Amino acid sequence: MLDRLARRLIDPPLNRLGRGLAARGWSANGVTLLGLGLGALAAVTIALGAPLLALIPLLASRLADGLDGAVARATQKTDFGGYLDIACDFAFYGAIPLAFVFYDAANGLPAAFVLASFYFNGTSFLGYAIVAEKRGLSTQAQGVKSLYYSNGLLEGTETIVYFVLLCLFPAAFAPLSWVFGGLCYLTATLRLYGASKLFT
Repeated sequence: MLDRLARRLIDPPLNRLGRGLAARGWSANGVTLLGLGLGALAAVTIALGAPLLALIPLLASRLADGLDGAVARATQKTDFGGYLDIACDFAFYGAIPLAFVFYDAANGLPAAFVLASFYFNGTSFLGYAIVAEKRGLSTQAQGVKSLYYSNGLLEGTETIVYFVLLCLFPAAFAPLSWVFGGLCYLTATLRLYGASKLFT
């Protein structure tokens, strides 16, 4: 829901940074993998009992996730780069709730719920992108992407806010996750409804 507004604000500085990194020899795939590594470091930091400290690599990871596309636009966009980016994103999204289970086993049930909601939401998103590509549809509402990004109630910006809140208020993991997971299910359901109108 907030990605369109966020892209308008962050794309100009990200594109400048991306051109600078490209000029220094960075590849888009290298930045993507750096972002995944930072996300994994954030997850390990949470699991070891320091969720507040994990905010540093977590936010740096999301910065890298924005920069990889900017580097690609400054050099050369590839289908594999887009594929690698979305695969690393989903690996990161799953790692953070799982890390909170290691942090406190009492988080197991709400973490399972939110991970299941990610599974459903991610499937609805990727399936939509496949059919949209098949029909020749395109959009740049969420920025220039390698695949069709359907909008939704919850998008990447809201997910980052959720993760930041978890790190700031780890004791509230359960209520935050029940609410966020429920909204993920609602997002996927609304996307399915929209697809039923568009793809018939």
